[in-house]
Amino acid sequence: MSALLELRNATKEFRGIAAFKDIDFALRPGELHAILGENGAGKSTLTKVLAGVYQLTAGTMLFDGEPLTLKSPLEARHRGIAMVFQETNLVPSMTVAQNIYLGEEKMFNRLRGLYIQAQRFLLSLNFYVDPMALVSSLGAAKKQMVEIARAVHHKARLIIFDEPTASLTPEEKFHFFNLVRRLKEDGVTIIFISHALEEALALSDRITVLRDGALVVTDDTANFDRERIVQAMVGRSLSTELYGQAGKRRARPYGEKILSIQNLSMGSIVRNTSFSIYSGQITGLFGLVGAGRTETMKIVGGVVKRDFFHGGAVILDGRPVRYRTPRPAVKDGIVYVTEDRKIEGFFETMSIAGNIQIGDVATGSNPLTVVSYARARRLAAEWKERLGVKAIDSDAKMIELSGGNQQKVVIAKASIQKPKLIIFDEPTRGVDVGAIVEIHKFIEELADDGIAVVVISSYLPEILALSDRILVSRQGRVVEEMTIDTATEAKIMFAAVH
Repeated sequence: MSALLELRNATKEFRGIAAFKDIDFALRPGELHAILGENGAGKSTLTKVLAGVYQLTAGTMLFDGEPLTLKSPLEARHRGIAMVFQETNLVPSMTVAQNIYLGEEKMFNRLRGLYIQAQRFLLSLNFYVDPMALVSSLGAAKKQMVEIARAVHHKARLIIFDEPTASLTPEEKFHFFNLVRRLKEDGVTIIFISHALEEALALSDRITVLRDGALVVTDDTANFDRERIVQAMVGRSLSTELYGQAGKRRARPYGEKILSIQNLSMGSIVRNTSFSIYSGQITGLFGLVGAGRTETMKIVGGVVKRDFFHGGAVILDGRPVRYRTPRPAVKDGIVYVTEDRKIEGFFETMSIAGNIQIGDVATGSNPLTVVSYARARRLAAEWKERLGVKAIDSDAKMIELSGGNQQKVVIAKASIQKPKLIIFDEPTRGVDVGAIVEIHKFIEELADDGIAVVVISSYLPEILALSDRILVSRQGRVVEEMTIDTATEAKIMFAAVH
């Protein structure tokens, strides 16, 4: 079968360092092709070349058998290539409907008709998003739905999905998988990047694995299993390291009570919830989307405010606190690591050293806030080695890093603040299997050092692998508490749903 798109001896370099090198890749018409690999393997860079974001340093790209050089994503879209990026690229100040039809506006627009059209389109995809809502008001999952809807709307011949399910609930994933199958039946060719290996095995026709910028293997999905994929990705087996200890270890003992939440409320999102957090323990917080997990811990970290009247109490080390911004929370030893790293986690045009230095300055330990460039570089080198950040050097800009390496820098920026309580919100979202092992190990080290750790996660194996104690949230309240000794996936999910 002739290829729809082909790369020959393709190389892309940044500042003389190859993100991928000498890649030969062919995409068949109407297939669903999964591209897998660790963070930094070159997956996103490769697909961004196909989508016109980057241009090849060397080599050739063919589309329909003819040489093609794309200078922008708009040019790619005109040729029938659309991409749903890992980090959403929506206009926050515009509505959902305006984002979907952006670039196709008529001279005179009737907004009511536009919203009705958008609502019908979203419902046809089984995406329940208000077309009149501002994108800035949406959570990560709904933003991802809008991105997907926009790509489908353009009726592209080739759609590239970069981590499309990272923010979706199991039900939303089910609808997305059905959508992908419908697109394939309609003749659309799909490239699918995912760190969830089970999704790739269930959906794709063929799989390509990249490692360190080189193409390791391309084969039919039927010839792969999870073990072979992991072996190709990292060069070794991770079966016992990745979620392998879930339910097989003893819980850490209760330490000192660091935090006590009493009848906390915020509108209809957080409803009269109460629980406690202890030092030297990892507390897993699980719940479905809309359960109020993130909002509860954002109140604790000063990112959002609880109700002024009847908002409950936050008691830190035996004294009541009420934070209106994160700064005083950080000074008191509470750090929140966001689930949306691109929007809230780092400054993308600054370097690794600059971002980590901001975390150092935020502690307020230096009242004159004198920034030492030498200290910034030293701290960046130390944390880069400790967390295994793959980058050219500490002066590399954040925008040049893969998603997993960006996440490691965000974690370093938070950890350098020497917290007594650190809250990780979806710490491994959009992170490859090798980096998941590294991040999990680091989180466990924090707890072993006596720090109170909260891990918010939608992935049950992660909750079971990390947690000493598990809190289950439903409809804005913590409704169940269990230890790792008694917890099972069935018990946790039953508490989250019923």
